Amino acid sequence: MFEFFGSLLPLLVLVAVIVLVAQSFKIVPQQHAWVLERLGKYRATLTPGLTVVLPFVDRVAYKHVLKEIPLDVPSQVCITRDNTQLQVDGVLYFQVTDPMKASYGSSNFVVAITQLSQTTLRSVIGKLELDKTFEERDYINHSVVNALDEAAASWGVKVLRYEIKDLTPPKEILHAMQAQITAEREKRALIAASEGKRQEQINLATGAREAAIQKSEGDRQAAINRAQGEASAILAVAEANAQAIEKIGRAIRTDGGMEAVNLKVAEEYVGAFGNLAKQGNTLIVPGNLGDMSSMVAAALQIVKGQKA
Repeated sequence: MFEFFGSLLPLLVLVAVIVLVAQSFKIVPQQHAWVLERLGKYRATLTPGLTVVLPFVDRVAYKHVLKEIPLDVPSQVCITRDNTQLQVDGVLYFQVTDPMKASYGSSNFVVAITQLSQTTLRSVIGKLELDKTFEERDYINHSVVNALDEAAASWGVKVLRYEIKDLTPPKEILHAMQAQITAEREKRALIAASEGKRQEQINLATGAREAAIQKSEGDRQAAINRAQGEASAILAVAEANAQAIEKIGRAIRTDGGMEAVNLKVAEEYVGAFGNLAKQGNTLIVPGNLGDMSSMVAAALQIVKGQKA
């Protein structure tokens, strides 16, 4: 019997040595922090890497993760300022900044943060009316973060942000809100239709006014063009008559011109009597048909007088 235990003694010693060596070395992962106690009292905070401790004297009491941690805050019913129930749930993001305070500042800092976030959220929601709660999400989030961060400082925790996931009012309120939204959209549609009709009437009136202006401008320009044409025609006729008279005058002063005038006057005289006879039943004849040459001479005398 003693020989059997004597043969196992070296093996037992080897196992004990291995256990002591394993207990003497602690390897802390990255972004972790371990709180070390010696004989029940805080000794140090172990940082990432290899650390040597005293076996059976030192022990790792708490292990903390230094990463950002999301915490789902349970859904709860909040009462708004206008006495409306509102079911709210959200998510909280925090990070352990002081492992010692996180170990000894609170018995369970996660539960403490969760409860404090719920009570703070109820307080913030209670200051707002129902409609404002949907518009002031950023205000609610910042208010919760500020209140939690101040209280969590003694727990070695930094509250980074809080986000509301959902705001759910009662079904009756949802139906009323939906009816209000529908009525508001119908109102905007009617206003848009009336604005469209109003703009259409304005466009038609503007178009008619511009068309009338353009027509009046066209009529005015046409009248100006006609007047200018008539004036040009009259001026052309006057210039033609003046040129004709000037040519006649020059022709009279040439040789044989007077004889031509005498012949023309005699023809006009005889033609005039013929026309008078055609225009009515009354027959007009010269007083002395035999003395036609004297009448022609008298007419020529008048022409000479006008020439002089």
